[in-house]
Amino acid sequence: MELYVLEHRLQVGSIPRDAIAPFTHGLVKLILLRDKTKCKFLSLTRTADEYSIIIDQEGLKELEPLSDQLSLVNSVWYAQNVSAGALGSGTGKASGITKIAKALILPLAEAQVPVFVMSTYQTDFILVQEKDLDTSIECLRSHFKIFREVEGETIEVPNSGSKGETTPTRGETNSREISHPLVAPPTRFSVTSLDPDTLPKVATILLDILFYADPSPEGSDADFFSFSIIDGDISLVMDTETLTRFPSNALFTSATGECWKMIKIGAVPLGFDECGIVAQVSEPLAEADISMYYISTYRYDHTLVPEEEMDGVVKVLLSRKAKINGAASSEGKEGEEDKDKTQSSSCTEGMDCSEAPSSAPVEREETMEQQDPTTSEPANTYY
Repeated sequence: MELYVLEHRLQVGSIPRDAIAPFTHGLVKLILLRDKTKCKFLSLTRTADEYSIIIDQEGLKELEPLSDQLSLVNSVWYAQNVSAGALGSGTGKASGITKIAKALILPLAEAQVPVFVMSTYQTDFILVQEKDLDTSIECLRSHFKIFREVEGETIEVPNSGSKGETTPTRGETNSREISHPLVAPPTRFSVTSLDPDTLPKVATILLDILFYADPSPEGSDADFFSFSIIDGDISLVMDTETLTRFPSNALFTSATGECWKMIKIGAVPLGFDECGIVAQVSEPLAEADISMYYISTYRYDHTLVPEEEMDGVVKVLLSRKAKINGAASSEGKEGEEDKDKTQSSSCTEGMDCSEAPSSAPVEREETMEQQDPTTSEPANTYY
């Protein structure tokens, strides 16, 4: 497989939710006026408490006048991703970081390299701090042919002669217990994309959702919206109610139109120096061949799993001694059906998630079928 270390020098930061107003001028420019900025990597995730941002140095210049209100990790980060062809070569049906957990996530955890993960509709980015970059390259050599982007050119990283780190055996990885509490809100999510040429047509809707949305009625853990534009590719993660605000066929979705449930990782801010947080969750789910997206934010981590596999996900995570609050079984979600009586197998009222423009990106090929909602109250709470 081929691993690419991108040349973007990235910063990870946080803006308090109630302090976003002064930043909107710069963020609107970065999101909508791409020809007026050299920014190539921007990810903005809105949660109940903050706007978590991943941004390159060019984009950061647009926000620097307000730097006293922007908390930044005191480190430059580099993004790595595995070639789409390599990800598509597996025999399993799972997608997302499931396909790279064993070869990428676990070796980095064993090498004591903290990671920050950003899944998008198109691919998955694994961010490591600049001080850990050489270590990460060395430990991944046995799994990947590694390339680095340098001034726009892709150059293969020469082999140092070291064999690198090896992946831990199954017995070793099975001893990895989940150390942080998990929360599973009942909200259903969609992972989608947007043609950049369509962006001006939905700009008003997008900005309203990003900067002027009311708190989620389902609680703070369900308040989540993520927008990324990376090297021209746009990715969005939103709850299915928010999805209905966009015009039909304005967004790309996968052919099967699956919906996703979120698991929030951490009860207190996780920090940036702890190793193995992503591995603790992704390794057992990868062993079970369950698809997952993973989105790290400044304070917490979040993973998205197929709605119809939520019961299996809970069982797998409980086997690693996880403490999960709010996870609902697949047998009770009638309240959501009451809110959306016209649904059967589609994600949302007014939009069939399986409908997509013929030019939709195909990097993701999830095959999960989605499940009809049946009740609004969680049927079970797992501890």
